[in-house]
Amino acid sequence: MLVLEAGGVNEACAHCERRRRLLGSLSARLDYRARDPERFWRLLELADSELIDAIGGRRREELHRAYMESSAGTDNANASIDTLCRHSRGYPPGLQSNALAPHALAVRGAGARLAGMLREKVVAIVGTRRATDYGMETARALARDLAVSGVTVASGLSEGIATAAHAGALEAGRPTLTVLASGLDRAAPASCRALCNRIVESGCAISEAPATLPSHYWAMLAGSRTLALLAGLTIVVEAEDRPSELACAHVTQALGKPVAAVPGRLTSSASRGTNLLLMGGAHLIRDSRDALDLLHGAGANTALDPEPEHESEPEIEVDPRLRTVLDRVGAGEDTLPRLMGHDNGTDGLMLALVELELRGLLLRGDGGRYVVGAGARAVQPSRRQRDHRGRPRRKSVPHAHRHR
Repeated sequence: MLVLEAGGVNEACAHCERRRRLLGSLSARLDYRARDPERFWRLLELADSELIDAIGGRRREELHRAYMESSAGTDNANASIDTLCRHSRGYPPGLQSNALAPHALAVRGAGARLAGMLREKVVAIVGTRRATDYGMETARALARDLAVSGVTVASGLSEGIATAAHAGALEAGRPTLTVLASGLDRAAPASCRALCNRIVESGCAISEAPATLPSHYWAMLAGSRTLALLAGLTIVVEAEDRPSELACAHVTQALGKPVAAVPGRLTSSASRGTNLLLMGGAHLIRDSRDALDLLHGAGANTALDPEPEHESEPEIEVDPRLRTVLDRVGAGEDTLPRLMGHDNGTDGLMLALVELELRGLLLRGDGGRYVVGAGARAVQPSRRQRDHRGRPRRKSVPHAHRHR
């Protein structure tokens, strides 16, 4: 074991370090082969010399020579990064028995912390970069509730669903795990670097790419495979019908692990992939309870129910006027023109929208669309609408129309 100057630990053997450098040097060729995921997975299972022969082309001899001359040791300039390989004690047990697993992993946030996070159940929450407001809010709420329940939330590092998933777990004050499509010294995209720094304050960021490698398509696809291997359950919140956005789900299915998806609108391109997964037999996810049932077995989630953690958020009472607006937004009337189209009381509608926003029950998304906030799940009928047991009152039936 090599201890780096400023505290990073390198447990990777020379062979696995060379493999990591080789992947970096073959990035352009791997990007091209990654257009066919099935062929790409087979390439990753090849030994180093076989991989060079398979895609090296005219540069085979040059690549073989450079590979043999490469020195041992880590290429991490950042000494806060630990390096693990298949032959080290700290390598995740869930990866060791699979030939598709990465030979070496760089870890920012400490290998020991990663081991602790992986002792908990891991759920990968993945999806499109072009998420809708509905998808972002759903991913954030789902990740928050699962994190509160003791689950380790994992995702990639990208805009859209991944960002929302990490934000939800961090909002709950729990660590989260991210898998990068670049080297750890070149966290990409740049817009997510601040989020990556937040993640490693309590959680971990991992990558099999060389430390200074910029983002590559093959590394994104490989990261999806790593997520699938680490997770006990993969949840796709929103995804288009594209191999890159469904890669994690497809690898998870190939491994025989459960895949779940959140249903979306039939007219939304961001839900085509998730709806296809559901048609193909993926489990339907409505909230964290469904996910916990898949992880622990139906009914076992009562001891892990996230609701007790939110004792500071009591049940919210709203009058029928506000409840009606919430229901209409949830049913798809999510813009002001749509809401006003069936409402003659414009002033009353505007007041209701403002009140719901102030109470956090409605959020304003891109394009002025309204999104039902996660807190709306705690909305209860007003006391006038509940019986003495606290349950919703049934509408009264005129005596003349009651069945005798």
